[in-house]
Amino acid sequence: MQKQNQHHLQQQNQPQTQHLKTRQTRHTNPLMWFTAVFCVLFWVVVILGGLVVLIVYLVFRPRSPRLDVPSVTLNAAYLDTGSLLNADLTILANFSNPNKKVDIVFTYVIFDLYFGGTLIATRAVDPFAERRGTSQLKNVHMVTSEVALGTVDVGRYNKEMASGRFGFTLMGRFKTTSLLGRFMHYTYWLHGTCRFVVGGPPSGVLMVGACRTRR
Repeated sequence: MQKQNQHHLQQQNQPQTQHLKTRQTRHTNPLMWFTAVFCVLFWVVVILGGLVVLIVYLVFRPRSPRLDVPSVTLNAAYLDTGSLLNADLTILANFSNPNKKVDIVFTYVIFDLYFGGTLIATRAVDPFAERRGTSQLKNVHMVTSEVALGTVDVGRYNKEMASGRFGFTLMGRFKTTSLLGRFMHYTYWLHGTCRFVVGGPPSGVLMVGACRTRR
């Protein structure tokens, strides 16, 4: 009887032992290893990239260039048939690079001139480079020919002609590249907005002006 019980217990334990052996010999899926290694490498690259960016920023401390308008002249302005604007403005745009270690290249520069809510002229400026800590003046000649004004802007024109003070808005878009040393650079877009008031033609000079440059 005792032998039968021992034999019965051995039969019960045998499937469990076989099951344990089967679980012990199961191998890890190679795809899981590949995924784990990929994740580790990915985060290593991310961390190293972040450190490189931080070091570059601390070394060069790059800053965006600035736009201002030190001089504007309204050479002519009149309406044809009561609503078609003709105007001639000479705008002196100043681009300044405030960086001490970063040179800047302007690869695309375009200006739009608005009177009230109406776009009245567009002018592009040739690409140019600017050394660190320097500034450049660009002459922007805006000519408006037979641009139709809406009722609101016609009323504004008549009011400003009577007062001898004309307000305009100059908006610029610039594709800019900052050169961080010999081998590193990055490209970004800047948007400049200048609002100014000039005297009446034919020699209306700048009276009030303010500019803002942002990314």
